Amino acid sequence: MERELSEHTDRDRYREQTRPRAQAVPDPTAAEAGGGGAQAQFLRLLLRDAPAVEYERPLVRARAAGGGAEELADLEEAKVLALRVRTVLSDRRRRESELSALFETANDLAGMRDLDQVLRAIVDRARNLLGTDTAYLTLRDTAVEDGDTVMRVTSGSVSARFQQLRLGPGEGLGGLVAETALPYVTANYFADSRFEHTDTIDAGVLDEGLVAILGVPLQLNGRVIGVLFAANRRERPFSHAEVALLGSLATHASIAIDSANLLEKTRAALEELNEVNQRLTDHSRAVERAADAHDRLTDLVLRGGGIEEVEAAVSAVLGGAVTVYDASRHAERLAPELAQAAGASRSSGRAVRSGSGWVAAAVAGGEPLGAVVLEGVDLGAADQRILERAAMVIALLLVMRRSASEAENRVRGDLLDAVLDAPGRDPDTLRRRAERLGADLDAEHAVVVAEAPGAHPGRLRSAAMHLAETSGGLAGARAGTTVLVLPGPRPAEAGRRAAGALAAAVNTAVTAGVSGPTSGLADYAARFSEARRCLRTLVALGRSGEVAAPEDLGFFGVLLGGDRDVAGFVDSVLGPLLDYDRRRETALVETLRAYFAHGGSMSRAKDALHVHVNTVAQRLERVGRLIGPDWHEPGRALEIQLALRLHALLRGGLAEAEEAERGGP
Repeated sequence: MERELSEHTDRDRYREQTRPRAQAVPDPTAAEAGGGGAQAQFLRLLLRDAPAVEYERPLVRARAAGGGAEELADLEEAKVLALRVRTVLSDRRRRESELSALFETANDLAGMRDLDQVLRAIVDRARNLLGTDTAYLTLRDTAVEDGDTVMRVTSGSVSARFQQLRLGPGEGLGGLVAETALPYVTANYFADSRFEHTDTIDAGVLDEGLVAILGVPLQLNGRVIGVLFAANRRERPFSHAEVALLGSLATHASIAIDSANLLEKTRAALEELNEVNQRLTDHSRAVERAADAHDRLTDLVLRGGGIEEVEAAVSAVLGGAVTVYDASRHAERLAPELAQAAGASRSSGRAVRSGSGWVAAAVAGGEPLGAVVLEGVDLGAADQRILERAAMVIALLLVMRRSASEAENRVRGDLLDAVLDAPGRDPDTLRRRAERLGADLDAEHAVVVAEAPGAHPGRLRSAAMHLAETSGGLAGARAGTTVLVLPGPRPAEAGRRAAGALAAAVNTAVTAGVSGPTSGLADYAARFSEARRCLRTLVALGRSGEVAAPEDLGFFGVLLGGDRDVAGFVDSVLGPLLDYDRRRETALVETLRAYFAHGGSMSRAKDALHVHVNTVAQRLERVGRLIGPDWHEPGRALEIQLALRLHALLRGGLAEAEEAERGGP
């Protein structure tokens, strides 16, 4: 600084010495002495950085001392020069301070890694450098393509509405700056018409109380990414130096924002890479576990391992407790929520979560065979596939086991047919065949004949075979019914137990007729016929879903038991009426049944038949002519009513049963 002042003084002296001689000048010695003294005074003022008002004092003293015009002019010139030098020095000090502040800002921003921290530091530094009430920064909304900028961070703001402003292209001073990429300054925002005023933006600015606003663009690679603002709550004309200072800060801010964004993207990419690497690692481990599980399950199947071994293998691979539910045997043990999950698994073909466990359905050819339940552990996607693969292996084992069981069942069925059709042909061979199946044909047995309309035939047959296998009996199918021969001296109890097990397996009501106990090989056929007649009687009486032995059917059981000719009895009593109705297509039997059903009242019978009372009287007269006039006598009436009830049973299916008995299965 002193060197600059010295150079300035030398230039003044040189200019004075080289002034043309023709010009009227004062005495050089006096001028030099006066000028040199004045310059010294002003230099001393510059050295101590005196206030501008003190630069008038040398001139005032000279006037008071009666100094000449030339002396006063020299002092005036020296004063002006000194004030200029003072202004230059002040500007340079200010610029030096600003540059130092910018350098510190750049240094601070370079050390920041978080974008929000960078933005906060920028607005705080802008507010401090320009000494404004507030400073704030908006950034472009990258989520939309309309060029809007949104308020990102503020310093000194007190209005929530202002802090949530969004500026469209050209809207408000900030929108104009973002659209033109040029700095704009206004000493009075609301009186400035150079930019578009909107109700939303004006309301926010008014709520904040701002008046003077300076905005400069944040540019990166020729693209405006936002706007940096400094604002006052009173009128203030921002100078060019302040605009340039805020613009310089905006340049550093743009670089810092870009660096922070790049760092954030790098961090995000690194995190994504780590996540991908972790997923690959997990997938690799899952593949290894799946391969190990596949090898273990395959080895089990090839070695002829059973379901229990598969349960142990899956538990070892996945952890937790594994249970296999065979649909044909253990359906009643499957809890409702697990059964629902098994149904969802059958529909989706995937393992389904249920409570704290997982369920995978074992299905073969669309037929549900069971379910694999894993409890006590959570499964990822790869482990779910292992459980699903285990369910496939379980289904394969169940199919294999069912195939073996079906072969054995066919043997049991063939043996049952031989026992019912020709027990006397080779009784010793029959006994040996039964012994190999765990059955003793000479012991007492109950014969159960059951049906379940609408049930899946395969599941009903499988359940019956399983019951026969576990109880040491026989099972088969004859004339559309399921036949069971179960050991035990109490037929009714055996029948109810068998019907309950079958109903649980097929999930529908089962109707069963029971007879027994048997007394040797020759008795099985008779007990079968009696049990079948009981089944048909239950169906004819509308008692589907019940189990009954002959003693459970009252007098119907007495009549139907043994080898009584029920059809012959009916024909002997009602034969003429049946024949007349058949030839003439009349309703004598129906009229007689309605007459007895309504207590012998023709008026009530005609209502039930929907005919005139005279018609009923004429029909009953015809009945008397065909079967005798004593048909309404008490003894004869009881016989006719019994025949009518048996005829209804025969018409409801018993005739077909007896015909089947006579004609074979």
